[in-house]
Amino acid sequence: MTQTIEQFGSRCHDILKQNPGPEGREEVRRDLEKMLIDEDFLAAHLGPDADAPRRIIYEDPELKFCILAHVFQGSNESAPHDHGPTWAIYGQARGTTEMTEYDIVTASKDGEPGKVEAAKTYKMDPGMAVAYDVGQVHSPKRTGETRLIRIEGVNVTTVKRTPYERA
Repeated sequence: MTQTIEQFGSRCHDILKQNPGPEGREEVRRDLEKMLIDEDFLAAHLGPDADAPRRIIYEDPELKFCILAHVFQGSNESAPHDHGPTWAIYGQARGTTEMTEYDIVTASKDGEPGKVEAAKTYKMDPGMAVAYDVGQVHSPKRTGETRLIRIEGVNVTTVKRTPYERA
C-alpha cells in the first residue's frame, strides 16, 4: 500500500527522534529506497507535470528535517559540496546520477575554498539511496533528466556552507 508523504515524514520523524545519529539516518535511507520503487508515491511527487529543481514536499516542525522532490533537466555537474552543519540522503527515482565523494586535502580558511580530491565515484540508479553525513563532501553529475527524492537534516538554504574546489 502506498504511503502518503505525511505518513513517510511521520515515520522518518519517529526514527530520527529515537535515534538522531548515523544509525537512524541509515534506517531512514533504507525506508527511502522502498519509497523510490513505489510508483504511486513517485507519480504524486515526481510525475510528468513535476518540473521544479527544488520543491519541499514535507518539513518536520519539530526536528526540522525536510523531504524534497527534485527534477533536473539536461546535463549538469555540481561543484564539490557538503551540507554545512547537517546531513542529506539522496534517493534516485528516475535517470542516473554519477556521484563522486571527496577527501578534504586542505580546509577552507579565511573565506578561501577548501581543496578536495576525488576518493570514489559510483552511479546512482533508480531505487538507490545514499546518505551523506555532516561534512561529507560529494558532487553529482547528470547527463540527462533525473528525478530525486532527497532528505536534508535541515533546509540547507538556511545554513552556511563551506566552499570547496578540486585540488
